[in-house]
Amino acid sequence: MANVGAQSLNSFFFLLLPPHVAGSSRKRRTKRKMSVVLGAQWGDEGKGKVVDLLATESDLVCRCQGGNNAGHTVVVDEKEYDFHLLPSGIINTKCTSFIGNGVVIHLPGLFEEIDKNEKKGLKGWEKRLVISDRAHIVFDFHQAVDGLQELQRQAQEGQNIGTTKKGIGPTYACKASRTGLRICDLMADFSEFSSSAVLTEEAEGQIRPLVRDGVYFMYDAIHGSPKKILAEGANAALLDIDFGTYPFVTSSNCTVGGVCTGLGIPPANIGDVYGVSKAYTTRVGIGAFPTEQLNAVGELLQTRGHEVGVTTGRKRRCGWLDLVILKYAHMINGFTAIALTKLDILDVLDEIKVGVAYKINGKRIPYFPANMEVLQKVEVEYEMFSGWKTDTSAARKWNDLPPKAQNYIRFVENHIGVPIKWVGVGKSRECMIQMF
Repeated sequence: MANVGAQSLNSFFFLLLPPHVAGSSRKRRTKRKMSVVLGAQWGDEGKGKVVDLLATESDLVCRCQGGNNAGHTVVVDEKEYDFHLLPSGIINTKCTSFIGNGVVIHLPGLFEEIDKNEKKGLKGWEKRLVISDRAHIVFDFHQAVDGLQELQRQAQEGQNIGTTKKGIGPTYACKASRTGLRICDLMADFSEFSSSAVLTEEAEGQIRPLVRDGVYFMYDAIHGSPKKILAEGANAALLDIDFGTYPFVTSSNCTVGGVCTGLGIPPANIGDVYGVSKAYTTRVGIGAFPTEQLNAVGELLQTRGHEVGVTTGRKRRCGWLDLVILKYAHMINGFTAIALTKLDILDVLDEIKVGVAYKINGKRIPYFPANMEVLQKVEVEYEMFSGWKTDTSAARKWNDLPPKAQNYIRFVENHIGVPIKWVGVGKSRECMIQMF
């Protein structure tokens, strides 16, 4: 009875509120949700393709972290676009693209990227690109420091981290040590920047109209006129600064928490979280990779999958699909659905393996090891599948896929405990089979 009385009392006081306050309280009860696309492996999963697909129905696509160390490839009308700082939704002429405060921006690199994609057909970007005034700036000296640090690690330890040398780590280090400079500083006193040759006056004139207060921009997007909003993560869960294979990671949070801090939005506004995974596993650079295949299978995956880094041009290491890392990524991100890409690369294999568990000293472990020495020593337990030996690249719906390919997909789905919403069998938008 006490609870009933308290509820009645609360309702009574709510009725006594002035109309404008009561009305705003009612509005706050309805929370608009945004969708999120995140990498579920070590990056290069095909996030750009998924974002491009969803961006066709979105009003706003946001980048929340990372810098031009990321590389997203989007194919539209047989034209291949490479994005590093620009959100993948920039191609959609009806969609606004937002670079959030969690992104670190090398301004000359941004303009170079815009120029390259303009030559491929990108038009009108200046009318639909917005940049947060709180985003930190990557300077050329950050890139120089990045390269020198890699050389120093190689000389002292015999092993570097394998960064892209784009200055991302040193910029985030300056941000954490409170010595960084942000876009708002550039807007406040351009003369300080121009004297150090960061930007020409012409370039400053280009960027100034794009800059907004990012927090207010996102608040207005969420609470203003109805919009479909999509957040695009760079890098991936296993490269996250906290949860990745440290120290062989990136310098930002590329899991779902980075969306909130990188855009300035409350967790309550996060809706569907889509994880993207290849039908096998790849990794660029150095670090543990339990299912890596240093054999003919790895070479076949690398060749058929054209596994070369968009940003670095380095060959990607290849191996079997690792469901341990996918489950781990799901623990952190809470995926509502998965996009499984590049299934067609497996078409020619006689048999296909899937890593389902790790063992240490012969015993299964229920977690993903934090220590890299331990991770290097795990024994992978595999599940074996017969290959379907059929070309799937022309498949456009579920029933077009061979039964053995369907079994493979269902096994992955059931083992992770997350539904697979899309299956990719090629580069273009049309090659993404939507399951539901």
